[in-house]
Amino acid sequence: MSKSTREVGGVLTAMRTAVVLAGCLVGAAPGAAADLVGFYEASWAGLPAGTVRLSLSQDRTSYSDRIAIETVGLPRWFTRFHGTGAAEGAVAPDGTARPARYDAVYDLRKRRDSHISMRFVPRDGGIVADRGPSDTSRKAPLAESLRRDVIDPIAALATIRHRLLTTPPHAGERFTLPVYDGARRFDVAVRVAAVGGPDAVVRLQLTLQPIAGFKGETSEDADPDTAPRPVDATFSDDGRLVPLSMRVSIWFLPLVVRFRHACASFDACSASG
Repeated sequence: MSKSTREVGGVLTAMRTAVVLAGCLVGAAPGAAADLVGFYEASWAGLPAGTVRLSLSQDRTSYSDRIAIETVGLPRWFTRFHGTGAAEGAVAPDGTARPARYDAVYDLRKRRDSHISMRFVPRDGGIVADRGPSDTSRKAPLAESLRRDVIDPIAALATIRHRLLTTPPHAGERFTLPVYDGARRFDVAVRVAAVGGPDAVVRLQLTLQPIAGFKGETSEDADPDTAPRPVDATFSDDGRLVPLSMRVSIWFLPLVVRFRHACASFDACSASG
């Protein structure tokens, strides 16, 4: 793989990460079903990089979320990436997400109709993420110990969202989530950097800490490296925690994802609304 292709692949990986982790915080007040469809735009070094549609539905006991991502501009030229994801599960009284299923279908370069499929199965007193029958992954899954008592990326968003909506965030608060995306195992470390202030925003610092399945191991796409990846996110401090901006550096250049507007439906969501 050429250096330029690896770099664009890294931009794609970071874009998916930033949107999924920060977009999870859109929602209604605690206790009500939170149905929202939002349109996002991503740019890298000031140039268009991608678009995202995000649909969230959550109440006190369950969640059902969808996401669609498509590269544009230079990343589109190299990766031809577009994909969709969906996840469902329960939310425990303590705010922990208990995923039931996670599915992602995508095209990347010459790989068409690739499918990541996970089902979360009770086993020996824990929950194990197993591959579903439609999964097309070409490499062996990680060891069961690395897939036990983990959550998928969209369940991570449900957990963060539930926690911040039900417990008012305060500066300095920290928590960590164990995440498995079907190929990679990583921790998501969350730190509340600031709340309120003259801008009336909540600032979060999110850090992806690789555990297994990254460069030189079982990675299949974009050859992600093993360095921790920080994401700065800013949200409205108004009880809804609407994402205002998300930022991550790729090769010393900023990748920025911005919420543009809400949509009437997921399928019809576009730049024009």
